[in-house]
Amino acid sequence: MVKLWRCEICGDAYIGEKPPTHCPFCGAHQAFIKEAREAVVTFEVPLTEKDRVNAERALQVEVSNATFYACAAEKTDDAEGKLLFKALGKIEAEHAAVWRKVLRLPKTPAGNETCHTENVKNLNESHERETRAIAFYQKAADESDHERLRQIFAALVEIETDHLHLSEARLK
Repeated sequence: MVKLWRCEICGDAYIGEKPPTHCPFCGAHQAFIKEAREAVVTFEVPLTEKDRVNAERALQVEVSNATFYACAAEKTDDAEGKLLFKALGKIEAEHAAVWRKVLRLPKTPAGNETCHTENVKNLNESHERETRAIAFYQKAADESDHERLRQIFAALVEIETDHLHLSEARLK
């Protein structure tokens, strides 16, 4: 039987017989995908100064990464690389939208990142970006004063780790 599922990280809905292994929008692992009527999703979080600073930095990280991946999807010299970077760009843009909602901003700011034409250079930069994001999100999760923010940061650690493994597999 087809059901309505909802991701507790990004809030987006998915229709299917069972929950996907990963949210098709933000990449969150299946543990965060619930039947829509049971999902608890909120972006209205009281932000301490430290949490606001970390959320603003998270938004910058995701906008930067989404812009980089969009550039790489267009310019990289490898057909599979183009597909990978396009998919990663969509996920990172969804992450930026999550932080925009948390910060109550009317729109997601634009980025202006550049990329390379050589796929290997883009994969190396992807690896560096994901490594930095994982370290930042883990630290932010540990520091956060609010359970919902800890949940989002922890989910992003998992998602960005998945992205890191994608670049590592292609660099071998």
